[in-house]
Amino acid sequence: MDANHHHRFALPDRSFASITKRDIAKLAEGWGFSEGEIGKVNIVVSELLSNLAKFSANGGEILVKPIGNPIHTFEIVCMDNGPGMSEPARMQEDGVSTFGSSGEGLGAIKRQSSFFDLYSQPNFGTVILVHITKASALSKILQAPARLETGYIMVPKPNETVCGDGFAITVKNSRTEILALDGLGHGTNANEASGQAIAAFHENISLDPANRLRAIHGAIKRTRGAVGFSASISNGTITYCGIGNIAGKLYTPESSLLGAQYKNIISYNGILGHNIPTTLNNQQLEWMRNKILILHSDGLKSRWDIGKYPNLLKHHPTTIAAVLYLDNSRHTDDTLVVVCKAKL
Repeated sequence: MDANHHHRFALPDRSFASITKRDIAKLAEGWGFSEGEIGKVNIVVSELLSNLAKFSANGGEILVKPIGNPIHTFEIVCMDNGPGMSEPARMQEDGVSTFGSSGEGLGAIKRQSSFFDLYSQPNFGTVILVHITKASALSKILQAPARLETGYIMVPKPNETVCGDGFAITVKNSRTEILALDGLGHGTNANEASGQAIAAFHENISLDPANRLRAIHGAIKRTRGAVGFSASISNGTITYCGIGNIAGKLYTPESSLLGAQYKNIISYNGILGHNIPTTLNNQQLEWMRNKILILHSDGLKSRWDIGKYPNLLKHHPTTIAAVLYLDNSRHTDDTLVVVCKAKL
């Protein structure tokens, strides 16, 4: 799967609500969703916009993207720096979050969703994740338990229409291959570099991560270049190699005494397509149930602390990525946050 970037709708005040709802519906139509599915999208977006108008001083933002090839799911991520919720479960009851609205708030959003997740803390804000999946694909998705649950946030630099960051993942039998990229700069040239790197990733999928990055380096020499991280997960082990400043941490399951423990992912200096070390070695770490890998480009501030967000690692990977994006995005560059969680 090659990742689609999110379309970002910033909402500084309620005057943006109607045009945002219209533009999101147009995206759903263009991505092949039916009239009934677009109706669900409209209900969800309307309720989210209502909540943002009531509870967020800065209006917050909504991110949307299609999932699947062919497309089968419409993803909506809503986030704000509002007062947050001390009782998120109670706020999901009809009428509690938006009393007097046509749909009765978060309860209506859950009913329209194929998947729903919410993270909120007092004095932090709220992230809501919604998936609306085509009926024809829903049963197949539910019947296929994944060894690895993956989610991401990928947003172009403000006022850009393409993203220079990139992400790709392939799963075959018991092996998962991952690539995370940041094309140098932003805009079309950065997008070209990351796009060609992803093509080279697929062409060299049988190689180990270090040799795969070396092949990508040779394939993108005529582009602006990129930094990248590649990993292979199988048989209880994650084998990886990185070049440049794709940052990463590998978390172990939380202990009630110690909290979440992690190891930093260390990469080589260099730029794919320009200069890389003569010698590249893979590194290996244990990969077991509930291990969590978090990767990000330099569009995210590096000094975040997962301990600031109680119980966040229990949530869906996209929700985890969205919380980190909400609290740490620079908004001066493309931003990529990838979260992979071991399930089996």
